Amino acid sequence: QVQLVESGGGLVQAGDSLRLSCAASGLTFSNYVMGWFRQAPGKEREFVAAINWIGGRTYYLDSVKGRFTISRDNAKDTVYLQMNSLKPEDTAVYYCAGQYRGLLSSAARGYDYWGQGTQVTVSS
Repeated sequence: QVQLVESGGGLVQAGDSLRLSCAASGLTFSNYVMGWFRQAPGKEREFVAAINWIGGRTYYLDSVKGRFTISRDNAKDTVYLQMNSLKPEDTAVYYCAGQYRGLLSSAARGYDYWGQGTQVTVSS
């Protein structure tokens, strides 16, 4: 079966960096648009970034542009989210998601598979 497994979350201070990873299995990874979403306590799930099948195009939430970078390694079936200059408002559970042969999209309903999430906590 399809599995998406996130890792790399943790507790950091404002201004620090983290790199999240999402390892995929059970699917042909290169056929999937991959996205990162996040959900803070009491808030709805929010789009963060997406990358197309071969990694040539990306799409970001405005508030993370210039700080976060999404990338993928199709040889390793893994998508990454490099997060720099972290802020307390970035605190959330971060989820990766896959969309079969889709367009770059910020809509959660368009994604077919989801990971279990990894907690990122940024202290001030």
